[in-house]
Amino acid sequence: MEPRIIERAEHPISRRDIDPNVLKVLYRLINAGHLAYLVGGSVRDLMIGRRPKDFDVATSAHPQQVRDLFRNSRLIGRRFRLVHVFFGPQNIEVATFRRRSEEPVGADDPMIRLDNTFGTPEEDAFRRDFTVNALFYDPATFQVIDYAGGADDLNARLIRTIGEPELRMREDPVRMMRAVRFAAKLGFEIEPATRAAIELHRHDLLKASMPRLVEETYRTVGQAEAGRAASLMEELGLLEPMLPFLSAHLKETSAADRPSPMLSHMRGLGRMIDEGFAADHAFVLGAMFFDFMRTRRGGENANEFDLLAELRQRGFARGDTERMRLITDAFQHLAAPSRRTRRLVRRPYFSDARRFFEMIAPSYGIDLGTLHRFLDDPEGFLTQRPQRGDDNATPGGPRRRKRRRRRHRRPRQPAGAVTTTSNGAGESHDGGLSGASAAVESIFSDPEEPGSE
Repeated sequence: MEPRIIERAEHPISRRDIDPNVLKVLYRLINAGHLAYLVGGSVRDLMIGRRPKDFDVATSAHPQQVRDLFRNSRLIGRRFRLVHVFFGPQNIEVATFRRRSEEPVGADDPMIRLDNTFGTPEEDAFRRDFTVNALFYDPATFQVIDYAGGADDLNARLIRTIGEPELRMREDPVRMMRAVRFAAKLGFEIEPATRAAIELHRHDLLKASMPRLVEETYRTVGQAEAGRAASLMEELGLLEPMLPFLSAHLKETSAADRPSPMLSHMRGLGRMIDEGFAADHAFVLGAMFFDFMRTRRGGENANEFDLLAELRQRGFARGDTERMRLITDAFQHLAAPSRRTRRLVRRPYFSDARRFFEMIAPSYGIDLGTLHRFLDDPEGFLTQRPQRGDDNATPGGPRRRKRRRRRHRRPRQPAGAVTTTSNGAGESHDGGLSGASAAVESIFSDPEEPGSE
């Protein structure tokens, strides 16, 4: 079929918006007699006025021909060869045009497992997932080439599959996650037939390889529109097969007039990413699961579900889940600063723990000023707690002297325990202010029984 050709005067793409090293790769391929186009998400973003993070190149040159043209390159891949061209730390991916697999497709399982045949630009366009990702920019003519109707869908702000939606989702279930990622990132809607196919075949996600699914999860919720992405995943039913316990938690904690705290945390994460914060995998996991862990800590079923083990079973790396545990466990020690908090400051993960606390704390009504006062003057802060048995104790009073060692020592109270003096005054043994301790206890209490201890 003949593509739609969008001339230079009809589109906003300028070579000034394209990375100079990418232009070097494109023009060297063109000067060697090959077709070479800018493809995929970079063209999509340039068409709607966004600045692409990455630029991909597709060409008629075979991988070894590309390798021969660039000494600063390396062949990668086994089943389908790609070329990475290096300019210092920058890496530009160059792929040969390819077509859809010729592997026989069964009616019961049309999932693609081989996709490694070279093809034409038209075949390459129709092999791609969504129409908005199938646009090509030709730097030789300054034209945008549209085989699949992507330009119209960009104008309509729609995410639409190329071809029959149900078949395309069954061919590669990870496309469901990609649809959510692009819809959230671009602020687009998912076209009704594509949306229906996702809802119908959402359980096919479990057929995808774990590493791909985990990586796509991080890419989907680790972006500036993390809140909308997480909400859309639950709305389309994708969380149910992937993370059923998190899906159940969202349903339990959501109300008509109030979203789940987890979605509030994801929106906070998105704002930080939009401001330039590079959230690692552990930070993203913390935002997703902190409220889930909070509701189960100290509850009747606290020991019946091991979140970290469950995540590792579902393909999440141990290093990421353990670092998430450190960051989330630090929360209560930052909410009610104590001598333990002073040791925490020296830990290598403290900066991330502090960022995480400052992102999450407002959701629970915790005053950030308490931590800031502690960090400004730890010793002064720790001497300002009320004294035992003195209802009229004022901040800044003298610290208690250590008592002489007695033959029968009083059993040591665990951190966070509260004892009652003879006159009824309560004292917190976590080294922080009693008000802050009470706030932390209320956060980690059972949400079904807010008054329980």
